[in-house]
Amino acid sequence: MEYRHLGKDRLKVSAIGYGCPPFQGKLSEADEKQAIAVLHRAIDIGINFIDTADHNNGNNEEILAKALKGKRGAVVLTTKFGNLRGQPWAEGREVEGKPEYVSWACENSLRRLESDYIDLYYLHRVDPEVAIEDTVGAMARLVEQGKVRHIGLSEAGAQTLRRANAVHPVTAVQSEYSLWWRKPEAELLPTLEELGIGLVPYSPLGKGFLTGRIDQHTTFDQNDFRNTVPRFAPENRQANRAMVELLTRVAGNKGATPAQIALAWLLAQKPWIVPIPGTTKIHRLEENLGAANVELTREDLREIADAAAEIPLQGARYSESSERMVDR
Repeated sequence: MEYRHLGKDRLKVSAIGYGCPPFQGKLSEADEKQAIAVLHRAIDIGINFIDTADHNNGNNEEILAKALKGKRGAVVLTTKFGNLRGQPWAEGREVEGKPEYVSWACENSLRRLESDYIDLYYLHRVDPEVAIEDTVGAMARLVEQGKVRHIGLSEAGAQTLRRANAVHPVTAVQSEYSLWWRKPEAELLPTLEELGIGLVPYSPLGKGFLTGRIDQHTTFDQNDFRNTVPRFAPENRQANRAMVELLTRVAGNKGATPAQIALAWLLAQKPWIVPIPGTTKIHRLEENLGAANVELTREDLREIADAAAEIPLQGARYSESSERMVDR
């Protein structure tokens, strides 16, 4: 397994992590058993970077605690706070970054995770009503208390990140980044490099689209969030297949899959980038991990860059209500 380091404190993590969508929502007994099996396989094959969050009323953290019994020391465990969507007590609020909430949220995550500490604790979404210095100051106190070892931000803008890092060193920023969404290249990536902060891309496979297994005829479960994403409207999926065709062509030359090329492209951008694809299937997990063994030459990267520049992707990445919560 290849390992990488995040932040100036050099948090050591597997080059490809594991996002935990299988642990979200209320699961049947069979689905919970399958989710735990996938996580155990991830750990067995060397993935030590496990990502979750406290939304959906925290039940995903509780299931993760079951999966990690006897294995807690083998993983770098991350979770997040501050995104109130799905919380029954939120009373219409979307985000929360008040210092007293930071402490309360951490205590509840520790309880659900059945752990004495969180390796990397993220502010899930920036609260525009609370100074970032106040929120990060509260996170810094958690580090002083030994409850959190490293701190991070998710979907924060570059200027917010600078202000946060001045209060306490930020180890990583989690934001969407892939061939499907390259806006971070404009301002965020240069800022991260300057400050010595790692990037953890979520949705590195374009919410599944870059795997090549979704087209304009694909139907999603009625509860699938992609039903609300403009980029997944059937007409946009059809137009965006050009990106999948590019990945498929490169994959054929490399003896790889489109998903592996998409992940290998991310890994080739910077040595401090660690994507966290999620899956509910063991064979897809193993496929994703195989991306770390795909070598993209300068010529390959130039070919991808040149071809991708000619593909105008159609549709917004989020609904309007979700988009206002990012890049603050």
